[in-house]
Parts: sequence; structure tokens; C-alpha cells
Amino acid sequence: MTRKHVLVGFAALTLLALALADIRLLATQPWETLAQMGRGLIRPDFAEPVAMARAAGITVAFALCGVFLGAATGLLLAPFYHRRLVRHLCIAVRAVHELFWALLLLQVTGLSPATGVLAIALPYAGIFAKVFAETMDEVDPTPLSALPARTGTVSALLFGRLPQARRDMLSYTLYRIECGLRSAAVLGFIGLPTLGFLLEGYFLQGTYGAAAAVFFVYLALILPLRIWMRWPLAPVYLVASLWMLGQIRTPPMGDGVLWRFFTQDIVPAPLRDGGWLAPPGWTEFAGWFASLGWEQILPGIAVTLVLSQLALALAAGSALIGFPLLVRRVAGRGGAMLGHLALVLSRSVPDYMLAFVLLQVTGPSMLPAILALGVHNGAIIAHLMGRRSELLSRSLRDDAPRGLTLWGYELVPRQFGVFLALCLYRWEIIVRDSAIFGLIGVATLGFHVDAAIQQLRIDRALVLLLAMGGLTLLIDTVSERLRKALRLAAVPETTPRGAVAAR
Repeated sequence: MTRKHVLVGFAALTLLALALADIRLLATQPWETLAQMGRGLIRPDFAEPVAMARAAGITVAFALCGVFLGAATGLLLAPFYHRRLVRHLCIAVRAVHELFWALLLLQVTGLSPATGVLAIALPYAGIFAKVFAETMDEVDPTPLSALPARTGTVSALLFGRLPQARRDMLSYTLYRIECGLRSAAVLGFIGLPTLGFLLEGYFLQGTYGAAAAVFFVYLALILPLRIWMRWPLAPVYLVASLWMLGQIRTPPMGDGVLWRFFTQDIVPAPLRDGGWLAPPGWTEFAGWFASLGWEQILPGIAVTLVLSQLALALAAGSALIGFPLLVRRVAGRGGAMLGHLALVLSRSVPDYMLAFVLLQVTGPSMLPAILALGVHNGAIIAHLMGRRSELLSRSLRDDAPRGLTLWGYELVPRQFGVFLALCLYRWEIIVRDSAIFGLIGVATLGFHVDAAIQQLRIDRALVLLLAMGGLTLLIDTVSERLRKALRLAAVPETTPRGAVAAR
């Protein structure tokens, strides 16, 4: 298999997805809505500063507690990640988006701090375990050989691998805190009191000035993250976060909720109340599962794949166009600064939040989800390629070409392998994230999960989530094999920061 074959196949799949996708502009007055949003951005309304400050604090608290709990769990699992059971467990938990973990946890823990923290910590633990294990495997083996012959595994880990991997692991954790802020903000769309909750409320009321104010507060948190997030202050931040989450008033849940969840709610309906003990119960289960598969799983997978294919195509195209914006020899000094700002803003805004905003303009179709996923992931790929290209351009001769000539004849050919690798890395993430747009009406697997949970059919929701995890695992496997077949870099990176963003 060659790169040409992959590109031709990718183009064919994109055209097929375009033919099947619903990308109509269904809003009745899109330009008027867009104009109102523009006026809101120009004149943000900070009329409720206390509510915004509280929501911002809770957003940070959820992010820090969830990320630190996920990092601690991932660190404990990392030494055992090579074992099949641990690896498959990590794959399973990280294949489900934080929003769906939150929807499941709501059935047990309600609108409580535990729901938000665990919704972030569970998938992040699987991610941390994988990345920490890979980081420790890649350390220099020379210090390990200096340890005594009978040094145990734990001692070798503590004194041989962790000291070398510590810097990269902290860098990755800092990146995950940025991701955690995005996740925590989005959790507001299911009722937790973060910035997303305020944003949704203001949009539904049509108060775009207040919505713009919430958006600016969010940017004020995430853009200077590397300034205010200092590791010596991490214990202070964590204690303050726990205190803030402890102030949230939680509606009481009924007695025996946890027992009912495991013994009734997640058990397929035909097998409840002793149905699994008799053959008729299993016959009814087979029909139940077949009906769920034909009516929801297969159509949901089809829509998810169509959406993710178009989003990946948009991300790839925008990355190829956007990455030279970071290169001074192409965009100039001022252009590079503006390009960096544009890419940082594009990748900092959660794709779900962006899709929700675009939904107000376009109406309920695939279009806002495709645009949000494409812009967000394209900015990530462009940022990584731009960093590499800037370093590459500095090594060129002074009389080397500039502008579009440099981009087309020098940077793109040299970066094309890295570009393909990054696209294949983001493919799994785009498929995983495509499902969540079912919460805004796109008929992905997530749409059916949300409907099942609203109907209190948790057994159906669990099967749909398992199907989602299986799809993510399949895409991850195909992506890895394609990278090996094309002999692409295992981890296309320029710095530890670049490496973690690729993952």
C-alpha cells in the first residue's frame, strides 16, 4: 500500500460521505442570528459577575480534580499497561466520551461533584496509563543498567524510569489540564454548574451579550493556563478545588440507587428478574439485541462514520492551509503572530461548544458538527505542523524561497509524512467525539444513547456505548496498521508539547 492509494481511498470515502450527509442550512434567519451574535461579541454583557466567577471557579475545580485523579490512577496502571487485561480496560474507559460517562453517572450520583470529577477522571485514567507507559518505555536504559542486579520492578520504576520521564509526564499532565478545562466547561450542557451551563442558558434566552461574556471568561481561564498553573501551587489549587466542589448543593438520590443500577438498570430487560435462568429469556434477549442492532447501532455507526469522515477531510484541508501561518518566512512576523493567535483560539474552544453556537446559525443538521470538529482538530494539526515547519525554515539558506513558494515546494513535501501521521492520530479522536453530537440532534450513536437514557433504558444505553467503544477500537487499529504500512513516524513530534497534543 502506498500513500497514493491511501489518498485516493480517502478522497473516495469523502465524496461518498458528502453524498450521504445532511449539510443543509435549515435555520430560517441565519444571517440575522449571526449579526446578533456579532453584536454580542462586540458588546459583551458582564451583568452577572458573581454567577460567572462561580461558574469559572467550578469549571477549574472539576478540571483539576478530574485530571489529577485520572493522572494518579493512570500512573498506578502504567507499569502494568503491557498486560492485556489492563490495556483493554484502559482502551474501554477512554473510548467513551466524558459527556457519556457523565450521563451514565447521573443515574447513580446525580448532579453532584462526583459526577463531574469521575466523568473526566475515568477516560483520562485510560489515556494517562497509555501515555505514561509509553513515556517510561522510551527512557534511556543506561541508568537502569547501573542498578543492582536484584533490584525489584518497583524500585527500578522509582529510581530508574520515573526520574527520566518526570519532565515529559508533567508536560503531558499540563496539556491534559487544558483538555480538562474544555471537558469541564462542556459538562455544563448536561446540568452541572460550569461555564457551559451559563452559556447554554444565555443562548436559549437569546442574550448573546451575556453569552459572549461567558465565552471571554472561559478564554481568560484557558489561554494563560501556562502562566497561572505552576506545579508548586498545585496542592493549593487542589485543596481550593475540593473546597469549592464541596459547596455545590446536590439534589438527594433515592435509597438503593447504586444496587438497582447494577442489578436492574444495566441488565438487559429480557434477562431481568430471573429471565437469564430460562431459555425463553435468552430467546427474547436475542430478538431484543437484533432489534437494537438494526434500528439503532448500525444506523448510528453509519451516521457517525459519515460525520467523522467529512470532519477529518475538513481538518486535513484546514491544517494544510493553516500551518504556514506560523512560519515567518511564509506569513511574515506579524502574520505569524496573528496565525498563532487564530490557531490557539480555534483549538482552545471545545468542539461541542462551538457546534452548539453554530447550531443557532445553521439549524439542526450535520453542518455545525462537521465545522466544529474540522476547525478544532485542523487547528491542532496545523499547530503541530507549523511548529515543525518554523524550525525547519530556520535551517534553510538565506536565499531560500519565501511565501507560497516555500510552502508549496519545500514545507508541504517535507511535512507530508508527518501530516498523514497526525491525521491518522486524530481520526480515532474525531470518531470518538462525533458521537457526542447526538446530544444536539445529529443521529449518531450518541443520539440513541441520549434517547435511551432519557427514557431510563440504561440497558440499551450501555449496549450502544459498548458499540461506540468497539467502533473507536476498530478505527484505532486500522489507523495503526495504516501508519505501519506507510512507514509513518510512530509519534510525530517536535517537542514534548507537540507529542502530547498528537495523542
